[in-house]
Amino acid sequence: MKIIGITGPTGAGKTTALREVEALGGAVIDCDAVYHQLLESDLTLQKRLEEEFGPLRDKKGAIDRKKLGSMVFGSPEKLERLNAIAQRATVEKTREILEEHRQAGRPLAAVDAIALLESGLGELCEATIAVVAPPEIRVRRIMTREGISEEYAWSRVRAQKGDDYFTKGCDIALVNNCPTQEEFASQVRVVLHKILEG
Repeated sequence: MKIIGITGPTGAGKTTALREVEALGGAVIDCDAVYHQLLESDLTLQKRLEEEFGPLRDKKGAIDRKKLGSMVFGSPEKLERLNAIAQRATVEKTREILEEHRQAGRPLAAVDAIALLESGLGELCEATIAVVAPPEIRVRRIMTREGISEEYAWSRVRAQKGDDYFTKGCDIALVNNCPTQEEFASQVRVVLHKILEG
């Protein structure tokens, strides 16, 4: 099974790239979704977070993500500690999921992760791809996709790391300034076929 790592900021076109992986019979692992699932179901992770940050439960007994967020976002040191704990659990679970796909005979899997290289997940990949796009294009896409104001879309874009963060260290950088989704999808298909044939 070939494993591809895909990273990039919001609104750049990662979803289009991931759909092309699925069209080739590949599995897609969204590390954000893996982490959110672990927050709900992994008792070890929940215990570790509460040891680090104190009581975090809501009325239903689940981890209150908003409470956790408000505790860490004002403090770079706390955010770094949270990221380290979250990353360790997410990487472990992602490795397990990849192994399940390998056992199931999948030809291809893509790991979608913001911290693809720092987490060590990039080392599992045959190739790593950074999907980036000019900020003004990303803003338009986010506004259309989520129905939010331009001001809010810009605040989301500015809050994310710059293109260099994503492209540095990746094997392939795809700049998605395509006028249509289909045009970008065809670029992605060319790259994926090269990786699969390599």
